[in-house]
Amino acid sequence: MGCMSSQLFWRAAGVQLLLVAIVFGVLVALPLGDDFFDDYGLIVGPVAWVLCSLGTGRILSLPLDLTLFAAAAGGVAGTLVGLVASHVLGLLAGVAVFGASCAGYEAAREAPPDEQRERDSTPV
Repeated sequence: MGCMSSQLFWRAAGVQLLLVAIVFGVLVALPLGDDFFDDYGLIVGPVAWVLCSLGTGRILSLPLDLTLFAAAAGGVAGTLVGLVASHVLGLLAGVAVFGASCAGYEAAREAPPDEQRERDSTPV
């Protein structure tokens, strides 16, 4: 079973949440029409999420493929929770999944060579 780096989890989740909050604040502060988010929210939200994820990956020096995977995993989780519960809970779930996806990377990278070789050779 894989391990997670709790330090990277909190850093990734915190940076992602901060960047999303900044983008949200900027979008709310802009003089957009009342129906902007109703009309374009399905496009603006995911684009903002991916851009924030890329920013988080850059700030934390994460590989691009990991960053895109974490963005996709967090986005899907956030969307599902958002559809069932609320937008705010969906955002929190997305940030948590994003952080968890990133956290598994550092733990795998820091694994001792024997453990890494064993993990790589285990059939799926």
